Formats: sequence, C-alpha cells, structure tokens
Amino acid sequence: MRRILIIGLILISFGLKGQEFRCMVQVVSPSIQGTNRGVFETLQKSIMEFMNGQRWTEHKYKPEERIECNILINIREQIGSDEFKGTMQIQARRPVYNSSYSTTIFNYLDQSLHFRYIEFEPLIYNPANIESNLIGMLAYYAYVILGYDYDSFSQRGGTPYFQKAEQIVNMSQNSRESGWRSFESTRNRYWLVENMLNEYHVPLRNCFYQYHRRGLDLMAEKPEEGRSNMASSLELLQRVYRQRPNSFALGLFFDAKTEELLNVFSNSPSMEKGRVVNILTEVDPANSEKYRKLQSSTGGI
Repeated sequence: MRRILIIGLILISFGLKGQEFRCMVQVVSPSIQGTNRGVFETLQKSIMEFMNGQRWTEHKYKPEERIECNILINIREQIGSDEFKGTMQIQARRPVYNSSYSTTIFNYLDQSLHFRYIEFEPLIYNPANIESNLIGMLAYYAYVILGYDYDSFSQRGGTPYFQKAEQIVNMSQNSRESGWRSFESTRNRYWLVENMLNEYHVPLRNCFYQYHRRGLDLMAEKPEEGRSNMASSLELLQRVYRQRPNSFALGLFFDAKTEELLNVFSNSPSMEKGRVVNILTEVDPANSEKYRKLQSSTGGI
C-alpha cells in the first residue's frame, strides 16, 4: 500500500523537505494572565512548521499518506519571561485502506511539559545535539508516532523510529526537565520507548500489525474476515498482560482503541463477541463494564 514503494517526485506543500506529517498544533494558555499573547501564536506556528517541515524518514509520502496528528499544548504556568510549564496532548491517526475512516494509533497526554522559548526563536532539530527540551520532546513524539504508524503497516516495522526516540531519551538523561528518566514515573517518555523495544512487548507490536493490516484494512472488502483477524490479534495482548499487567504500552493501546473496539465488535456474532469480551475484560479491566455491554449491543463502523 505504501512505505516500501518508492514514490515519484512530490513537489507540493513542503516539497522534498517535509512529507511525513499533516500536523495541526494548538497552543492555549487559559490560566496565564498579563502575558504577550503573540508569543503563544508564534510558538504555535513554529511548532507546526517544525513538525511538518522537517524530514523525518528517507521515504516519500503521497499527500493522502501523510500521518494526521494533533498537538495540543496547554500552558499552565509561566515561570519567567521565557520559561513555561504545562501539558502536551499528542494524537495521531492513519487512514484505513479503501475507506474514508481514519483510526487513532496514538493518544497520550504528557503532563511534564517544561521548556524555554523566546518569541521568533527558530526551532532547529540537530540529532547530535538537542538544543532545548521543547525540540527534544517534539522530535521524540515525531519518532514515536512514526514507530506506531510503521508498526501498523509491517510487523515491528517501527523499530528504527522507536530506536531514534530512545536515542533522544538517552541524550536527555541529564536534562533539568522531567519526563526522561526511569525513576521519575512508571508512565513517561522513558518507559514508553522502553516498553516498545522490550521483548515482553513483542506480542503487543505483533497485535498492532495484525489488528490494522490484516484487520481494519480488510474491513471494507471482507468485513467478517477483517473482524475475525482483529479478534484473533487481541489474544496476543493476553500474553503481555499476564507477564506485565501494569504495562504502560498496553494502556496506551487501549487509550487509542477502546471506543473503536466497542464499535467494531458491536456487530459480531454472539460467539465471536463473547470471545472478544472475555479477552478485553481481562486485559483492560478499567473498561470492563463498557466491554460487557457489548453482549447486547448492535451497530458498528
């Protein structure tokens, strides 16, 4: 479908420089008073240009293949004239083959946003030297999104991009800002890539491929087969849960997929639905009540 195929010249939008993302950015600061609001508008524009104008891979993308993503930065605290704290919500989607439907592949709220920014200061990514925490975080999440996207098209195809994100984590170990170190939390940037590159999470990544490529991407032409493959893919999650019940990466899967799972399997035959409900109530107990309601549901995508 894409990725491996060499596509001809794409001389639109950002030309040959940036082609992987169609990233929308919003910077809000509802609790900050008396600040030059223009700095946040400039920041928003700069981040959008950074994400969309940087070349992140060696592959060429058609316009319709670009990864749709949203970044919402909520600035909650201004420490100095150029220092801010807040949160960063990152969400990414990829299109489902032969349909108008896009599926969420990553959805995460990073609550450790802390950065310095001077208005009109250019955001320049140098892989050998991360010049600011903001640049480091943006590059990190760009590679994480690419990792998830490539995993959805080929089995563990996102490994090179998770490894690039891991390199940023390693380079940031001495950063004064939090979110990069293992001892700070069990759910942060360090643990996200650690999980995705850890052997215990291989079944999760294999599930991600089967769920998307052999499941969702078949739904338009072969809905029963696609849905059956999606159901089978969920069995791989049991292996992860039984070894790592508090897995961060497993939780992220359900942050992105719970509503979609409810929608897809609402049309399942009773036997398939029961099988799916049994798996999901085990591996995602936080949403067990939602899954149990599947037994009497109808509808779906």
